[in-house]
Amino acid sequence: MILYPTIELMNGRCVSLHRGRLEEPSIWHVDPVAKAQEFAHAGAEWMHVTDFDAMQGKDINRQTVLNIIRGAGIPVQLGGGFRSRDRIEEWIDLGAGRIVVGTLAANNPHLVKELADHHPDQIVLAVDIWKGHVLIEGWKQQSVYTPEGFVDAFKGTPFAAMIVTDIDADLDESDRSLGLISKIADKSKVPVIASGIVRTLDDISRLRLLGSVSGAIVGRALYHKTLDLGEALKEARPDTSHVAEFI
Repeated sequence: MILYPTIELMNGRCVSLHRGRLEEPSIWHVDPVAKAQEFAHAGAEWMHVTDFDAMQGKDINRQTVLNIIRGAGIPVQLGGGFRSRDRIEEWIDLGAGRIVVGTLAANNPHLVKELADHHPDQIVLAVDIWKGHVLIEGWKQQSVYTPEGFVDAFKGTPFAAMIVTDIDADLDESDRSLGLISKIADKSKVPVIASGIVRTLDDISRLRLLGSVSGAIVGRALYHKTLDLGEALKEARPDTSHVAEFI
Protein backbone atom coordinates (compact mmCIF):
# COMPACT_ATOMS: atom_id res chain seq x y z
CA MET A 1 0.00 0.00 0.00
CA ILE A 2 1.32 3.45 -0.95
CA LEU A 3 1.09 6.34 1.49
CA TYR A 4 0.63 9.88 0.17
CA PRO A 5 1.84 12.41 2.75
CA THR A 6 -0.03 15.63 2.16
CA ILE A 7 0.53 19.36 1.94
CA GLU A 8 -2.59 21.53 1.96
CA LEU A 9 -1.96 25.12 0.92
CA MET A 10 -3.67 28.40 1.74
CA ASN A 11 -2.00 31.78 1.19
CA GLY A 12 1.29 30.01 0.61
CA ARG A 13 1.21 28.27 3.99
CA CYS A 14 0.66 24.68 5.09
CA VAL A 15 -2.74 24.29 6.71
CA SER A 16 -5.29 21.74 7.84
CA LEU A 17 -9.01 22.33 7.81
CA HIS A 18 -11.40 21.53 10.64
CA ARG A 19 -14.55 19.97 9.19
CA GLY A 20 -13.62 21.29 5.76
CA ARG A 21 -14.07 24.92 6.80
CA LEU A 22 -11.89 27.21 4.73
CA GLU A 23 -12.52 30.05 7.15
CA GLU A 24 -11.01 28.16 10.11
CA PRO A 25 -7.66 26.73 9.00
CA SER A 26 -5.05 25.35 11.37
CA ILE A 27 -1.80 26.93 10.21
CA TRP A 28 1.45 24.97 10.42
CA HIS A 29 4.58 27.09 10.59
CA VAL A 30 6.67 25.02 8.20
CA ASP A 31 8.09 25.70 4.79
CA PRO A 32 6.04 23.79 2.19
CA VAL A 33 9.01 22.97 -0.04
CA ALA A 34 11.15 21.84 2.91
CA LYS A 35 8.25 19.72 4.15
CA ALA A 36 7.93 18.09 0.72
CA GLN A 37 11.63 17.26 0.75
CA GLU A 38 11.24 15.87 4.27
CA PHE A 39 8.55 13.51 2.97
CA ALA A 40 10.89 12.30 0.22
CA HIS A 41 13.80 11.81 2.62
CA ALA A 42 11.56 9.72 4.87
CA GLY A 43 11.01 7.34 1.96
CA ALA A 44 7.66 8.42 0.49
CA GLU A 45 7.13 7.36 -3.13
CA TRP A 46 4.44 9.97 -3.82
CA MET A 47 3.02 13.03 -2.14
CA HIS A 48 -0.32 14.79 -2.41
CA VAL A 49 -0.86 18.56 -2.63
CA THR A 50 -4.21 20.34 -2.33
CA ASP A 51 -4.45 24.02 -3.22
CA PHE A 52 -7.43 25.41 -1.30
CA ASP A 53 -7.06 28.87 -2.84
CA ALA A 54 -7.26 27.39 -6.34
CA MET A 55 -10.62 25.87 -5.37
CA GLN A 56 -11.84 29.46 -5.04
CA GLY A 57 -10.33 30.54 -8.35
CA LYS A 58 -7.23 32.18 -6.84
CA ASP A 59 -3.79 31.56 -8.30
CA ILE A 60 -1.74 32.83 -5.36
CA ASN A 61 -0.03 29.49 -4.61
CA ARG A 62 1.22 28.92 -8.15
CA GLN A 63 4.90 29.51 -7.44
CA THR A 64 4.78 27.53 -4.20
CA VAL A 65 3.25 24.55 -5.99
CA LEU A 66 5.83 24.83 -8.77
CA ASN A 67 8.62 24.90 -6.19
CA ILE A 68 7.20 21.78 -4.52
CA ILE A 69 6.95 19.92 -7.83
CA ARG A 70 10.48 20.90 -8.84
CA GLY A 71 12.07 20.47 -5.44
CA ALA A 72 10.31 17.55 -3.77
CA GLY A 73 12.28 14.75 -5.42
CA ILE A 74 9.14 12.58 -5.68
CA PRO A 75 6.09 12.85 -7.95
CA VAL A 76 3.24 15.09 -6.86
CA GLN A 77 -0.47 14.30 -7.04
CA LEU A 78 -2.14 17.74 -7.29
CA GLY A 79 -5.72 18.72 -6.51
CA GLY A 80 -7.68 21.92 -6.15
CA GLY A 81 -9.82 23.86 -8.60
CA PHE A 82 -9.24 21.88 -11.78
CA ARG A 83 -12.31 22.95 -13.76
CA SER A 84 -10.98 23.04 -17.34
CA ARG A 85 -8.93 21.11 -19.87
CA ASP A 86 -6.50 23.99 -20.25
CA ARG A 87 -5.62 24.15 -16.55
CA ILE A 88 -5.25 20.39 -16.24
CA GLU A 89 -2.97 20.15 -19.27
CA GLU A 90 -1.00 23.21 -18.15
CA TRP A 91 -0.12 21.58 -14.83
CA ILE A 92 0.71 18.26 -16.46
CA ASP A 93 3.13 20.17 -18.70
CA LEU A 94 4.52 21.92 -15.60
CA GLY A 95 5.42 18.58 -14.07
CA ALA A 96 2.53 17.44 -11.88
CA GLY A 97 2.58 13.66 -11.76
CA ARG A 98 -1.20 13.40 -11.44
CA ILE A 99 -4.16 15.76 -11.45
CA VAL A 100 -7.19 15.20 -9.20
CA VAL A 101 -10.67 16.04 -10.53
CA GLY A 102 -14.01 15.86 -8.75
CA THR A 103 -16.33 18.76 -9.57
CA LEU A 104 -15.34 18.68 -13.24
CA ALA A 105 -16.08 14.96 -13.37
CA ALA A 106 -19.58 15.51 -12.00
CA ASN A 107 -20.31 18.45 -14.30
CA ASN A 108 -18.59 17.28 -17.47
CA PRO A 109 -17.96 13.53 -17.36
CA HIS A 110 -17.35 13.31 -21.12
CA LEU A 111 -14.43 15.75 -20.89
CA VAL A 112 -12.91 13.92 -17.94
CA LYS A 113 -13.13 10.59 -19.75
CA GLU A 114 -11.43 12.17 -22.74
CA LEU A 115 -8.67 13.63 -20.56
CA ALA A 116 -8.09 10.26 -18.89
CA ASP A 117 -7.79 8.64 -22.34
CA HIS A 118 -5.30 11.28 -23.47
CA HIS A 119 -3.29 11.26 -20.24
CA PRO A 120 -3.15 7.66 -19.03
CA ASP A 121 -2.00 7.24 -15.44
CA GLN A 122 -2.26 10.99 -14.77
CA ILE A 123 -5.93 11.73 -14.02
CA VAL A 124 -7.34 10.83 -10.59
CA LEU A 125 -11.05 10.81 -9.73
CA ALA A 126 -12.07 12.31 -6.38
CA VAL A 127 -15.12 10.69 -4.76
CA ASP A 128 -16.04 12.83 -1.74
CA ILE A 129 -18.95 11.28 0.15
CA TRP A 130 -21.35 12.87 2.62
CA LYS A 131 -24.56 11.21 3.79
CA GLY A 132 -24.78 8.91 0.79
CA HIS A 133 -24.05 11.50 -1.91
CA VAL A 134 -20.98 12.80 -3.72
CA LEU A 135 -20.12 16.39 -2.80
CA ILE A 136 -18.57 18.86 -5.26
CA GLU A 137 -17.37 22.49 -5.25
CA GLY A 138 -14.99 21.93 -2.36
CA TRP A 139 -17.56 19.98 -0.31
CA LYS A 140 -20.02 22.87 -0.53
CA GLN A 141 -22.58 21.37 -2.92
CA GLN A 142 -24.32 18.01 -3.10
CA SER A 143 -24.28 16.41 -6.53
CA VAL A 144 -26.97 14.15 -7.95
CA TYR A 145 -24.62 11.16 -7.68
CA THR A 146 -24.52 8.40 -5.12
CA PRO A 147 -20.98 7.04 -4.66
CA GLU A 148 -21.88 3.86 -6.53
CA GLY A 149 -23.52 5.80 -9.36
CA PHE A 150 -20.54 8.12 -9.67
CA VAL A 151 -18.07 5.27 -9.89
CA ASP A 152 -20.27 3.35 -12.34
CA ALA A 153 -20.54 6.44 -14.58
CA PHE A 154 -16.81 6.15 -15.22
CA LYS A 155 -16.61 2.39 -15.68
CA GLY A 156 -13.76 1.58 -18.05
CA THR A 157 -12.15 5.03 -17.74
CA PRO A 158 -8.36 4.65 -17.40
CA PHE A 159 -7.92 6.73 -14.26
CA ALA A 160 -4.58 6.50 -12.48
CA ALA A 161 -6.47 6.14 -9.20
CA MET A 162 -9.62 7.06 -7.33
CA ILE A 163 -9.47 8.98 -4.04
CA VAL A 164 -12.38 8.06 -1.78
CA THR A 165 -13.09 10.41 1.11
CA ASP A 166 -15.79 9.59 3.62
CA ILE A 167 -16.31 13.12 4.87
CA ASP A 168 -18.12 11.80 7.94
CA ALA A 169 -14.83 10.18 8.94
CA ASP A 170 -13.21 13.59 9.11
CA LEU A 171 -15.73 14.42 11.84
CA ASP A 172 -16.26 11.16 13.72
CA GLU A 173 -14.08 8.09 14.02
CA SER A 174 -16.09 5.19 12.68
CA ASP A 175 -15.52 1.70 11.34
CA ARG A 176 -18.33 2.44 8.89
CA SER A 177 -15.90 4.57 6.88
CA LEU A 178 -13.56 1.63 6.45
CA GLY A 179 -16.47 -0.47 5.22
CA LEU A 180 -17.57 2.18 2.74
CA ILE A 181 -14.13 2.61 1.22
CA SER A 182 -13.58 -1.14 1.14
CA LYS A 183 -16.88 -1.67 -0.66
CA ILE A 184 -15.93 0.77 -3.41
CA ALA A 185 -12.42 -0.68 -3.68
CA ASP A 186 -13.77 -4.21 -4.01
CA LYS A 187 -15.92 -3.17 -7.00
CA SER A 188 -13.45 -0.87 -8.71
CA LYS A 189 -10.84 -1.92 -11.23
CA VAL A 190 -9.11 1.41 -10.59
CA PRO A 191 -6.69 1.63 -7.63
CA VAL A 192 -8.47 3.19 -4.65
CA ILE A 193 -6.75 5.63 -2.30
CA ALA A 194 -8.42 6.15 1.08
CA SER A 195 -8.56 9.68 2.45
CA GLY A 196 -9.55 11.12 5.80
CA ILE A 197 -9.32 8.06 8.00
CA VAL A 198 -5.62 7.57 8.83
CA ARG A 199 -4.72 8.84 12.28
CA THR A 200 -2.60 6.03 13.72
CA LEU A 201 -0.45 3.07 12.69
CA ASP A 202 -3.41 0.82 13.47
CA ASP A 203 -5.48 2.63 10.83
CA ILE A 204 -2.78 1.95 8.24
CA SER A 205 -2.56 -1.68 9.27
CA ARG A 206 -6.33 -2.15 8.97
CA LEU A 207 -6.37 -0.58 5.51
CA ARG A 208 -3.45 -2.71 4.34
CA LEU A 209 -5.05 -5.90 5.59
CA LEU A 210 -8.17 -5.18 3.57
CA GLY A 211 -6.11 -5.98 0.50
CA SER A 212 -8.33 -4.01 -1.89
CA VAL A 213 -7.18 -0.49 -0.95
CA SER A 214 -4.04 0.53 -2.82
CA GLY A 215 -3.10 3.64 -0.88
CA ALA A 216 -3.93 6.22 1.76
CA ILE A 217 -3.58 9.97 2.07
CA VAL A 218 -2.03 11.07 5.36
CA GLY A 219 -2.03 14.68 6.47
CA ARG A 220 -3.12 16.10 9.79
CA ALA A 221 -1.68 13.23 11.86
CA LEU A 222 1.81 14.02 10.55
CA TYR A 223 1.56 17.66 11.59
CA HIS A 224 0.04 16.81 14.97
CA LYS A 225 2.90 14.28 15.33
CA THR A 226 0.51 11.50 16.29
CA LEU A 227 2.03 9.58 13.39
CA ASP A 228 5.66 9.32 12.30
CA LEU A 229 6.00 9.12 8.52
CA GLY A 230 8.92 6.70 8.57
CA GLU A 231 7.05 4.27 10.81
CA ALA A 232 3.88 4.74 8.77
CA LEU A 233 5.68 3.89 5.52
CA LYS A 234 7.08 0.71 7.08
CA GLU A 235 3.60 -0.27 8.27
CA ALA A 236 2.11 0.37 4.83
CA ARG A 237 4.76 -1.68 3.02
CA PRO A 238 6.44 -3.93 5.56
CA ASP A 239 8.33 -5.88 2.89
CA THR A 240 9.85 -2.78 1.28
CA SER A 241 12.69 -0.68 2.61
CA HIS A 242 13.86 1.84 0.04
CA VAL A 243 13.67 5.50 -0.78
CA ALA A 244 12.07 6.08 -4.16
CA GLU A 245 13.87 8.26 -6.67
CA PHE A 246 12.09 10.54 -9.10
CA ILE A 247 13.74 12.50 -11.85
